[in-house]
Amino acid sequence: MQYTSMEMEDFRPRVGMAEEDLRKFNWNLLILQTILFGIGIWNLISASGAQDKSFGLYKTQLIWFAIGLCMTAVVLLFHYSLLSRLAYIIYFANIILLVLVLVAGKSTLGAKRWVGFGSLRIQPSEFMKISMVLCMAKYFESDRTVGGYGFRDLILPGLLLAVPVGLIILQPDLGTALILIFTFCSMLLFLGVRTRTLAIIGICGALAAPMVYQFGLKDYQRQRLISFVDPSSDMRGSNYNRRQSQVAIGSGQLLGKGYKKGTQSQLNFLPEHHTDFIFAVFSEEHGFMGCTILLVIYLVFLTQGLSVAYTSNDKFAMLVSLGICMIYFWHTFVNMAMVMGLLPVVGVPLPFLSYGGSALITSMLGVAILTNIANKKLMF
Repeated sequence: MQYTSMEMEDFRPRVGMAEEDLRKFNWNLLILQTILFGIGIWNLISASGAQDKSFGLYKTQLIWFAIGLCMTAVVLLFHYSLLSRLAYIIYFANIILLVLVLVAGKSTLGAKRWVGFGSLRIQPSEFMKISMVLCMAKYFESDRTVGGYGFRDLILPGLLLAVPVGLIILQPDLGTALILIFTFCSMLLFLGVRTRTLAIIGICGALAAPMVYQFGLKDYQRQRLISFVDPSSDMRGSNYNRRQSQVAIGSGQLLGKGYKKGTQSQLNFLPEHHTDFIFAVFSEEHGFMGCTILLVIYLVFLTQGLSVAYTSNDKFAMLVSLGICMIYFWHTFVNMAMVMGLLPVVGVPLPFLSYGGSALITSMLGVAILTNIANKKLMF
């Protein structure tokens, strides 16, 4: 088909606008995500090398990353306002998946956390983090409470939180349940809660703690708390992971032992060193300086995410951005504190570094949503 010169002119502004939009596109979070993932893959090769000569974990993680990139592209195709309309649907769909886990889930190491679809297994509790943030942002989006939220105002959102937390604890997965609670509380503090309400919640939490300890935790979870309070107890049992992790971090000293030269991981003294304790592997091999660089990258990543929340034009986008950033913050803080022995051992992966498909996809979806909000003027 032949075009006249005037018809050809009609195409030029559109091409120019596309190029201009591409130059204006905020790539910061996507670039930082790729950097963190690259460090994670590099570290995972070392962590799994002693037991996995074929680097199967490394290949699988790359496949999950490719799936995550495809999902990121899909999220960037539409305007984030669609998430507001679908927030409750996404939340209740995830609740159904959590129930399905308890009914027909796959068990590993005594925990039932995965749902299998053929050869594919996903962990719905990971996706619940994003679902809960979307649900809470939708609930508080149109609320105009003045002077802070009272106890009655928080009953319904509290129930919306309690349902997934209860289902996740039953799996059992205390770490993910705590991340949901911490994220929810962070969003509430940002929105504003009356001092009297905070006092009531604190008293209720203190009264409920003994019952949760006695009836809500498994024996091994209670033993982990006892070991945290008394570090010298049960050194070959519940305190073994924590102790080996501290040895790995301490032996890294200033510059580390070098890539693939960490004895705690290479000789398999450190359990779960490709998942929850991946930071200990990195610390042993790259020392204090390497950990400082990694922390700076995480700090820049969180700062970029919070800037998206700060510059958002509507309440829903602001709350979603804040909630997603809090997921990253609490994951990073709890994981590193756990590995260093500053908190009890709970199953919380380190974003983009720990091995795990569902955790990686969830982290990438969070970045995709933040990037969508940051580039709202360029979205359809």
